Amino acid sequence: MPYVLWEVLSATYNAPRILLRNLVARLILESSLPSTSMAAAKRIAILMRNPETGGVERMLVNLAQGFAQRGFPVDLIVGARDNPYFENLHPSINLIWLGSIEPAQFLPALSAHLSSQRPAVLMAAKDEDCALAGAVKLRLANPPRVFLRASVDYSGQLVGRRAGRLKTWWRHRQVRRLFERADELICVSEGVARDMRRILSHRQMKTHVLPNPTITAQLADGAARALAHPWFAPGQPPVILGVGRLAPIKNFSLLLRAFARVHAQLNCRLVIVGDGKQREQLLALADSLNVRDCFDLPGFDANPYAYMARCALFVLSSAWEGLGNVLVEAMACGAPVVSTDCPSGPAEILEGGRLGPLVPLNDDTALADAMLARLRAPRDSEALRAAVARFTIENSSAAYLRAFGLQ
Repeated sequence: MPYVLWEVLSATYNAPRILLRNLVARLILESSLPSTSMAAAKRIAILMRNPETGGVERMLVNLAQGFAQRGFPVDLIVGARDNPYFENLHPSINLIWLGSIEPAQFLPALSAHLSSQRPAVLMAAKDEDCALAGAVKLRLANPPRVFLRASVDYSGQLVGRRAGRLKTWWRHRQVRRLFERADELICVSEGVARDMRRILSHRQMKTHVLPNPTITAQLADGAARALAHPWFAPGQPPVILGVGRLAPIKNFSLLLRAFARVHAQLNCRLVIVGDGKQREQLLALADSLNVRDCFDLPGFDANPYAYMARCALFVLSSAWEGLGNVLVEAMACGAPVVSTDCPSGPAEILEGGRLGPLVPLNDDTALADAMLARLRAPRDSEALRAAVARFTIENSSAAYLRAFGLQ
């Protein structure tokens, strides 16, 4: 019957075959479903073609968990299933594996899945996934509402990388092409939202600034676990902590130079939890600053919260951020904090410096002064925890559902 219907329409109207094929597919699908089910009306699809173990993937999985806990069916659409974030998914989350991460195979499979399930919302976050979401929207006769999530201050990133005018123009052009097909835009901070409005000034688009689902039950559990590192034992000198990839964006060389100034006045230690290409460079810098014996790089740890709960001070030294999830996590663990005033999240998290000092970029003297002042100030862990309560998985998922129009 479908083949006959397609041939009749083609002969009668002499229409392009691809348009008729899409029309017939839609007619067949609608005839097989008597009406749009409540599950489809509430279904949320989250796209992660090539999931890694970064912050973006962790936030999307946390959101999926929050939606599922509120009774919403969730499709987590992936091209690869081997990811530690997928190990303890809520039972109602459907992990949809499309068999390949290659876009040429992934896009048709994604289109077929969305056509059959007809979710109310399709959300994507990473650049390549935003491009796929925009492409699949054009392929579908009845696409879901597409929400694209921006977690990067693109302009701040370009300044941090000292990009010239031509490179800045080209990158902004790429960003416009990635996001212009969204129905609505989600930003992780007001700073990201301002930047996206400038870049997308050619198109008026509804923009939501929503909190990340950073604080979970696992954070509290991790903070309570024992920590074997000897520097955190009772009676040891205070430990200053940094957490993140050993990469230029985190600017840990700035933190190390500031720490050397602090150490000259106060017996303390510095630990940076993370791994990356700058490991040897940082160790060499510590040697040149004569602080190698009070500086440690223990490597990546899946549970940085045990360190955060026991440090005397947490420092974010980044050159740029979209939000700064580690700053939220440290405060949720009760750690006093200091941060560079980088674009675009720390000033919002720290309420303009009320909850912790904000210092200019690349000023190790100012950072050292702020670190010393914070180390000598009273610790007010409960106030810090209360200040970041909006970043719980419960509050975040509720805010997203309201933006989707599903709650």
